[in-house]
Amino acid sequence: MKRTTFTMVLVLSLLAGTAQADDGHDHGDAPASPRANGPQRQSDGSVFLPKPAQRQLGVRTALTEEAELARSVELNGTVRMDPNAGGQVQPLNAGRIEPGPRGLPTLGQAVRQGDVLAYVRSSTAAIERSNQAAQLAELRAAKSLADKRATRLKELADTVPRKEIEAAESEAASLSERIAAVSGGLDAREALVAPVAGVVASAHVVAGQVVDARELLFEIVDPQRLRVEALAFDTAIVANIGSATLAVGDQRVPLTFIGASRSLREQALPLAFRAQGDVLTQLAVGQPVRVFVQTRDRVKGIAVPVASLMKNAANQTVVWVKTAPERFEPRGVTTEPLDGVHAAVTSGLRAGDRVVTQGATLINQVR
Repeated sequence: MKRTTFTMVLVLSLLAGTAQADDGHDHGDAPASPRANGPQRQSDGSVFLPKPAQRQLGVRTALTEEAELARSVELNGTVRMDPNAGGQVQPLNAGRIEPGPRGLPTLGQAVRQGDVLAYVRSSTAAIERSNQAAQLAELRAAKSLADKRATRLKELADTVPRKEIEAAESEAASLSERIAAVSGGLDAREALVAPVAGVVASAHVVAGQVVDARELLFEIVDPQRLRVEALAFDTAIVANIGSATLAVGDQRVPLTFIGASRSLREQALPLAFRAQGDVLTQLAVGQPVRVFVQTRDRVKGIAVPVASLMKNAANQTVVWVKTAPERFEPRGVTTEPLDGVHAAVTSGLRAGDRVVTQGATLINQVR
């Protein structure tokens, strides 16, 4: 009985060792199949994205509407200082920098109109200082004689005409003023004051620095009042400007058209715009920006956020459209600039399509 049991166990072990799977069912070296419930790129280019993944990626969509949109032109611009809300601080004379009552101002520091930013101790040549010192000594000697003469005349007031006494007193007073003027010139310092209220945009001085006359030392700007200068190579756009905007991050800043120059710069016509608002604090003077000028011409299209525009492997502009609760499909589109925050899609979309407005970059990376 024991021998029979041992023989059966041996036969079963041999059969198990030599057993093979049927054709089409050998999984020994095959890779593991992908999970069916995770984000996947389908063979037709669409993306399967489950609801939990959509919430995790922060995907947001919006229905599209077709409308008559203003045809816009994108121009390269530069942020400039508003001359009515900013100013420059320059010394009238050469000299050495001395800190003001509150020390030297730093970048971004708020100042008020009339605040003393620094002092410039005037510098003169040695021969000029010696000439002024000699002149001061002569004036003091003359002042001493004038005072003594006026005193003597006052003592003889009964015998000396009154006009001689007044002339002596007037001469002494004149010499006192001349002495004060020459003394001030020997040890004068010029106060550098803020011409307007704002913040310090640039500072180019340190204590003890020697500066020349008319050298730019400080720039004061009002960060909420700036100007934007754009260059237009098509001069006909000036007569067709309807409105203009500036994109700062994801915010749209309206611009007020001031006027156009009557002379070309770099073969382009400079256009001046005025900008106001708290969002302008994110900009700096001299920063390059993009200005979107809306003309009076109209184009039929669909406005979508600029964040919705992506590039596919062929470098074509696409947007992701939600065609099912968990399915997103790329659509090749043709676009035109609108206002910097939105773009006008002129072909590739239909009214009522649900376009991805947030999270499109993450969907575009699913493989």
